[in-house]
Amino acid sequence: MENNQDSAKTTVEQQIRWEKEVIEKLAFAAINEQKTARRWGIFFKLLAFSYLIIVLLVATYPQIKEEIGAKGSQHVAIVDVTGVIAQGEAASANNVIEGLRDAIKDKNTKGVILNINSPGGSPVQSAEIYDEIRRLKKKHPDTPIYAVVADICASGGYYIAAATDKIYVNQASIIGSIGVIMNGFGLTKIMDKVGVERRLLTAGAHKAMLDPFSPLKEQEFAHMQSLLDEVHQQFIVAVREGRGNRLKEAETSELFSGLVWTGAEGVKIGLADDFGSVDSVARDVLGTEEKVNFTPQEHLMDRLAGKLGTVFAHTIGSMFNQVDLQ
Repeated sequence: MENNQDSAKTTVEQQIRWEKEVIEKLAFAAINEQKTARRWGIFFKLLAFSYLIIVLLVATYPQIKEEIGAKGSQHVAIVDVTGVIAQGEAASANNVIEGLRDAIKDKNTKGVILNINSPGGSPVQSAEIYDEIRRLKKKHPDTPIYAVVADICASGGYYIAAATDKIYVNQASIIGSIGVIMNGFGLTKIMDKVGVERRLLTAGAHKAMLDPFSPLKEQEFAHMQSLLDEVHQQFIVAVREGRGNRLKEAETSELFSGLVWTGAEGVKIGLADDFGSVDSVARDVLGTEEKVNFTPQEHLMDRLAGKLGTVFAHTIGSMFNQVDLQ
């Protein structure tokens, strides 16, 4: 009887051991299969990453070659002044001045072209660029600095252009607007109609100067107008210093009134010197078709590194997510 019980017990233990071994084998087989799948997944992601690198390098090689090749030979330096001239914008004083300094510093620069397409902006930013152009011209008299106008060169844009050696325009360009503006709204009548009471507390008699919800005070108006007139005179002096006797003020009594002219009329009255584009001025005036843009921006290799870095980080992150911490 005991032998039968021992035999049955042994059979049960063998059955349990066998089932356990089968389960372990199945579990290890599943784990190995998952690891194999993960390895293949990592392999294909690395393959895709390598393919992307090759594609990007092939696509950007002509630009890299052109940029490196041009900087190794005599070229015209281009600095863009595009859009509103203001702090934080592409046409800020910091950006334009940095581009000018880099362009002048390059030993292969035959001349600099300011590619201007701007309606104007901050008088402070414009004046800083104007002063820097004048300083660079004095320090490097053998490197000409020209302005080439695209669609528009008005107000602060013209302030900058006036500092250059020559201004080239298209016949249909808009040029001028030598003036200063400050605008706002007066909403007191609307408030009276709606029945809104303005409650304004200040410390200082003119702290709320030009508040749109308060009546305009004659003293404050006169003060602000005097400030505008002063800045306008600074603008006029800068244009006269930059353009000299090329200005034909006798032909128009409103040269500094804020009016704008076409490029064709601008040449007649001395606001511009001649007609030309960036390409024609580089080729016909400066004697080379090689151009290098020195406008500060995210460099080609930085953009490439950024794109590759994003893909690389994603790939590495996926790999770590799939690694077993054992």
